[in-house]
Amino acid sequence: MTKLDEIEELSLDDVVKLPDSVKYFDGEIAFADNVKSIAALQMTFKVNFVAFVFCQSGTLQLKLNDENYTVEAHDALFVSLNSVVSDLEPDDDFMCKIIALSTNFGIYINNKTIFEGIMQISTNPIIKFDKEEIELMVKYYELAMFKIEHPQINYGRETMIDILRSLSLDLLSSISKHVDEGETGILRQGDKLFHKFVLLLAANENNERSVQYFADQLCVSPKYLTSICNQKCGRTASELISASITSRIKQLLLYSSKSIKEIASEMNFENLSFFGKYVKKHLGDSPNNYRKKNSYGK
Repeated sequence: MTKLDEIEELSLDDVVKLPDSVKYFDGEIAFADNVKSIAALQMTFKVNFVAFVFCQSGTLQLKLNDENYTVEAHDALFVSLNSVVSDLEPDDDFMCKIIALSTNFGIYINNKTIFEGIMQISTNPIIKFDKEEIELMVKYYELAMFKIEHPQINYGRETMIDILRSLSLDLLSSISKHVDEGETGILRQGDKLFHKFVLLLAANENNERSVQYFADQLCVSPKYLTSICNQKCGRTASELISASITSRIKQLLLYSSKSIKEIASEMNFENLSFFGKYVKKHLGDSPNNYRKKNSYGK
């Protein structure tokens, strides 16, 4: 088995560079319908994103975290963050649709229902769907692609987010029919803690940014919470909190007509100066410039 420190990391940016692989990419969301260019790399790699592969026909052989799997027609394959993928072997008839999300975007659409479903399939990444369920997933993909290819028909990033959120909920509804709840109902202590932390993030109405705050809510130390987060997703508690807060700020800057002062207040920042420094650090520009450059300011 390849040593972990020798495994090359594959990012969404890397996937986009491959020929005939990606149909759409905006930095956080990617749509693709071909794994053969990835398989041609003939290497072992670790992904720093999450992805769903919906198989329409044929078969795909692969190793995921050193376990052998076969993806067949009507199967959905879930590839979680930091998964190690190797020995990709699609047959000539293999057809699929792929939706991949950056971790930041995954945090943005997260809610209790979505997280519960991810926990259900974390130990068994292949879900056996029926024909109609796969067709529904493919139709979501095709709807998103249609809106991308016809921007004159009310295309916007907020529309894409709504499509993906609806897809997620329908996907998890289907998953619940196929996963044995008796096997997934018992989570290890670390899983339970991480589970509770993500739910707190999703319900963070006061936009708390302190690791200490979340650790206190969970009755653990900040160091222990960070350790669990690193184990479960390869990111610190602080990084996950920042990703969640930054996504909310982006939504308000890009899709609301609220003033910068109103957004700073809503996001629980003490003053505009502190808010500006935070946005500069996490988005690379001042709030006003970020809004103007992305052409959504009102």
